[in-house]
Amino acid sequence: MHNILSSLVPASEMSLHFLCIFIIFFLALISLSDGIQLIIVNNCKQTIWPGILGTAGYQTPKNGGFPLYIGEEVVMEVPENWSGRLWGRQGCCFDDRGKGSCQTGDCAGLLHCTGFGGTPPATIVEMTFGTFQNPLHYYDVSLVDGFNLPVSMKPIGGSIGCGVAACEADLNACCPANLVVKRNGKVVGCKSACLATKEPRYCCTGEFASPGRCKPTVFANLFKAICPRAYSYAYDESTGLNRCRAPRYVITFCPPKV
Repeated sequence: MHNILSSLVPASEMSLHFLCIFIIFFLALISLSDGIQLIIVNNCKQTIWPGILGTAGYQTPKNGGFPLYIGEEVVMEVPENWSGRLWGRQGCCFDDRGKGSCQTGDCAGLLHCTGFGGTPPATIVEMTFGTFQNPLHYYDVSLVDGFNLPVSMKPIGGSIGCGVAACEADLNACCPANLVVKRNGKVVGCKSACLATKEPRYCCTGEFASPGRCKPTVFANLFKAICPRAYSYAYDESTGLNRCRAPRYVITFCPPKV
């Protein structure tokens, strides 16, 4: 093949031809490996306003928040090594300047949550897509800040051992009375014991700020029994934290129950 090309194409043009092929191939490799795709799906029976917050030092995509209508999905790309969190807001109302409020997960009364986290209680999806020292992706669904909406995070095309992080059940339906959050007479959220009491033994702070001293409480055990694939308290890493490496992940609000 090389000899036939040599006889038909001048050496300078042939070199340029192979250089172009190499550049196209190299750019294709970059495009395949340079980012992670997040597919965010609303399977709920109401509009959801996802909130997004990049960890300190990382960008916040999609201006930190947007509406996601019933049955809609949005594809979002983040760079390799990105770290941040995502949560659902419900019962929101914003004016044409993007100011307003949400019944749960509100971020300073703004549509775009850039720089602001969600007000608890809120079900949080946490993720770190590798570091410069470790290529593995870490992700979880956390109930540490309480619960407002069912959500799952599922890897697509991942390596062996990739798991699903999820709380598919509606914890609001069985939330203990002292943890319930109501709006207009309707239960819209379930506080964590830490949020409700502020006590160190529930928050894993002070003298309880270590895995050896902070153990799951009766409330954490309740959350874990209903949502075994979610983080139920601060040191729930044995079953709550997932390790994987995949090119894309589907984050579904109100996922079908398995």
